[in-house]
Amino acid sequence: MTMIYLDNAATSLKRPPEVAQAVARAMTEFGGVGRGVHPASLAAGMAVYEARQATSELLGAPCATRVAFAPNATAALNTAICGLLKPGQRALTTAASHNSILRPLFRARDEKNCTVDVAPIEIDGSLDFAAYESMLEHAPALVAATHASNLTGDVYDVARMASLAHDAGALFVLDAAQTAGSLPVDMAQLGVDALCFTGHKGLLGPQGTGGLCVAEGVEIVPFLEGGSGVHTFDERHPLFMPDRLEAGTLNAHGVAGLAAGVAYLRKEGVTAIHERELALAHQMEEAVSRMDGVRLLGGHGGIDRSGIVALTVGNVDSALIADTLAREYGIATRAGAHCAPLMHKALGTAEQGAVRFSFSPFTTADEVSAAAHALAVIAENVREVHHG
Repeated sequence: MTMIYLDNAATSLKRPPEVAQAVARAMTEFGGVGRGVHPASLAAGMAVYEARQATSELLGAPCATRVAFAPNATAALNTAICGLLKPGQRALTTAASHNSILRPLFRARDEKNCTVDVAPIEIDGSLDFAAYESMLEHAPALVAATHASNLTGDVYDVARMASLAHDAGALFVLDAAQTAGSLPVDMAQLGVDALCFTGHKGLLGPQGTGGLCVAEGVEIVPFLEGGSGVHTFDERHPLFMPDRLEAGTLNAHGVAGLAAGVAYLRKEGVTAIHERELALAHQMEEAVSRMDGVRLLGGHGGIDRSGIVALTVGNVDSALIADTLAREYGIATRAGAHCAPLMHKALGTAEQGAVRFSFSPFTTADEVSAAAHALAVIAENVREVHHG
């Protein structure tokens, strides 16, 4: 049975062949970045700089040196949140946030005596902007929010959120894990202070890659300190970018693959990719809307959407639906709570969870049709059992 992979919001599986080729080449040619002046080290350093430049241009960062690489968006968000939020300060987020935002904030609440406010999400997946604006009146020092829900795919009006945050005197940290590479993202146009991304989703790079783009004038206290390849006799880590946020040997092999993914996106056009994934989401949603007992979650509560369709089938545990899709039809999806506990509470799915279908530039309309057909059969079986 050939697998139909519809779990791209977790990690992309199909990638441009250039990505694997770049990693393989790097494994045999690269030394340590900034750890020597021999050809192997210089080759690694040049490749990483070119990756910074390409990522900067794709995501609208000020310049290449304001892009710091990290193992993933989680590490980047921890770096930004912990490096900007001081003890006793107030922070604001939304119920759409992933645990990669929530847990660092709640840790700051528990260990640094910070106050954390959470703007609610409505049942349709939309942000309660009135509540968000009201919470900004409490003068938070930091707002950390997701660009798009990893559960429903709703894309939020980040430009408006960031502008309001700045008017209230707060810095704005953006989680772009679900949007970078999947729809046009321009840090400067959005007006955010730090944009955190991961490499293994929409950017089509290897796992273990990601990073953050930091606006000029925003100084993040280093989360880690250690080797930098320079200023060895200083007792503390260098404070110039990007070195201040890249302690230790960089994953140059992975970054080479990430650069290849970025190059593919720039060649194909992120707007075109977004339109393709959007069409697939609409195709799936239209098919699902005709199924009795199937509830679609969100998808129309923001200013746009990513290539995600999330749903429940009757009152059946989402894990059972996903397991049936995988075992009987060879369709890979993601079930459960998706590391988005407050979003599930807002949608009333905390107990049941949800089944998430998520698409990539390589997903086909035929694959979506096959998934919809399988889901229809499962939903009908559930209905017959329920009414039998």
